[in-house]
Amino acid sequence: MINNKIPLLGITAYSGTGKTTLLKKLFPLLASMGIRCALIKHSHHNMDIDTPGKDSYELRKAGAMQTIVACDQRWALMTETPNNTVDLAQLASKFDNSQIDLVLVEGFKCEKIDKITLFRAAVGKPLAGLIDQHVIALATDEEIHLSTPTININDPQAVAEFIKTWLDGKK
Repeated sequence: MINNKIPLLGITAYSGTGKTTLLKKLFPLLASMGIRCALIKHSHHNMDIDTPGKDSYELRKAGAMQTIVACDQRWALMTETPNNTVDLAQLASKFDNSQIDLVLVEGFKCEKIDKITLFRAAVGKPLAGLIDQHVIALATDEEIHLSTPTININDPQAVAEFIKTWLDGKK
């Protein structure tokens, strides 16, 4: 179990189900409810957010293990993690809990955190591979009968309200 002062809630699904699409709709809805959200997104690909040719990129490639890029509007910390597995608890600990009420976690479906699983039969993959003891709700466009609450995946307001109720229960 991940121990963090900021509640973590996973949004998990197979690729192509609409995790990012739903999250893009949830952020403004949750903000309108007074919930300040952060995001941790897992990528299965070697990704780079820095631009080749920029000083920060060149210095990081030259061997800086951590690089902070900052301007008046934002800052970003990049940390090299060669030969290390990404640790969700360590990533979550980087957030400033005075500015965040909730961390939404896209991916990391094997983590032992509460999660909402998204499912669309049209994706062509089985529901069974997505459900574990940490799933607190299933957002779907199918009529599925489980002991776990179901939410209409096409109703972001209903998903946001479920998240707010869940978060209120964490206080």
